[in-house]
Amino acid sequence: MDTQSQVVDRLRAASCSGIPVPEHFRRTQLTKFMSMIKDNEELIVNALHKDLAKPKFEAIISEVDIVINDLHHAITNLTSWMQPEYVGKNLATKLDSCFVRREPLGVVLIIGPWNYPLQLLLLPMVGAIAAGNCVVLKPSEVSAATESLIAELIPKYLSQDCYAVVRGGAEETKALLQNRFDHIFYTGSQSVARSILQAASVHLTPVTLELGGKCPCFIYGRVNMAAAARRLAWAKFFNVGQSCVAPDYVLCSPATRDALLPELRQALEDFYGKEPQTCPDLSRIVTPRHWTRLMKLLERSGGKVVVGGESDQEDKYIAPTVVVDVAEDDALMEEEIFGPILPILTVESLEEGIDFINRKEKPLALYVFSDESSVVNTVLENTSSGGFCSNDGIIHMTLPSLPFGGVGASGWGSYHGRWTFETLSHRRACMLRGWALERLNGLRYPPYRDDKLAWLRWTTSSKGSCSLM
Repeated sequence: MDTQSQVVDRLRAASCSGIPVPEHFRRTQLTKFMSMIKDNEELIVNALHKDLAKPKFEAIISEVDIVINDLHHAITNLTSWMQPEYVGKNLATKLDSCFVRREPLGVVLIIGPWNYPLQLLLLPMVGAIAAGNCVVLKPSEVSAATESLIAELIPKYLSQDCYAVVRGGAEETKALLQNRFDHIFYTGSQSVARSILQAASVHLTPVTLELGGKCPCFIYGRVNMAAAARRLAWAKFFNVGQSCVAPDYVLCSPATRDALLPELRQALEDFYGKEPQTCPDLSRIVTPRHWTRLMKLLERSGGKVVVGGESDQEDKYIAPTVVVDVAEDDALMEEEIFGPILPILTVESLEEGIDFINRKEKPLALYVFSDESSVVNTVLENTSSGGFCSNDGIIHMTLPSLPFGGVGASGWGSYHGRWTFETLSHRRACMLRGWALERLNGLRYPPYRDDKLAWLRWTTSSKGSCSLM
């Protein structure tokens, strides 16, 4: 078996030789990628169930189909994405060909998380292949069944000269990061992201960070409460809350909270029955360690559990749980929950809610539930977040034409669809010149004179643009 450095060297040699650059090669690999997902759907679903007890429904829509849709999008648009982008010119460059050319970065390292171990590892790879890069994949060892399956399938379907999977835990990842890459794409926690940045700084490697944080759901004004409760419950408890874009907490008025709670109870009963632990549509916490962390947060909270709260350590089960009377400095507000616990905090006004959101780190996603467009627009215009969605949760990230990513502490950079292609491409500024207009070019040569300067400033200014010729 090759060492990590030998794997990177092999891919570096392929990248330098130009193997992954031609459009035909990229398209062929993307098509094989599609076949890999479709041919092995049952194996993928089984692996995800083994790792997280993911129901088939959730596995298909959030892991399988989202990758297939991104592949379709990339294959359909690859030719247009690769075309040079011609830019405007001034008089001094009138006869030149001036354009932006997208070129591969080289060898890209993609480090995936455990919560969506297929989607969040392979979606960046779609754009990396489309952009003509070689790729080293590092799946999460926490989701071991999916890690093993990916390591088995990638070399069967894709070029082993250009794409490789490296397995292992924290020590293996640390060693892997000592190699030089042309870009590192990391999805995971903020604490690990700091280590990624330190390792990348040694080689001045650019980094994309998809992190997360505490995503608020602000419910204000007139609301279809039954629909709001269903959409909130689905977005929060999908994958038992182990989603970086799950609503982390709810902000609303006391009156709205009192109207929301019975609808939320009903929605959860409709979704998961009176005994959620026996429901096949509810995932499990990924490991005992993560289960313990969540239970300790719940134990330390000063809030009141009004829905759920039941748990089973052996089954790694925590019931969908709602907590009220939560203060801003509560244990549940100290960090991203990343589990099936939903705290509800109260505010008295729209302005107070916006101020509360703005006191926190900028979230990966911000949700506003309201029938009043003025409320939605006011929150949109007076806050900052990676993504924004009104009257629903998570759905915005399923559209490949929208960029997905954080801002500030919730992440650096964006991807999905063309946005991944752009993130993992170098935009090379190109100017192709001939020998014409040498007399005009002579304005810049010594000896310098004021009249030369005046003419030169005119030819290179917007006043000297081609539109005036």
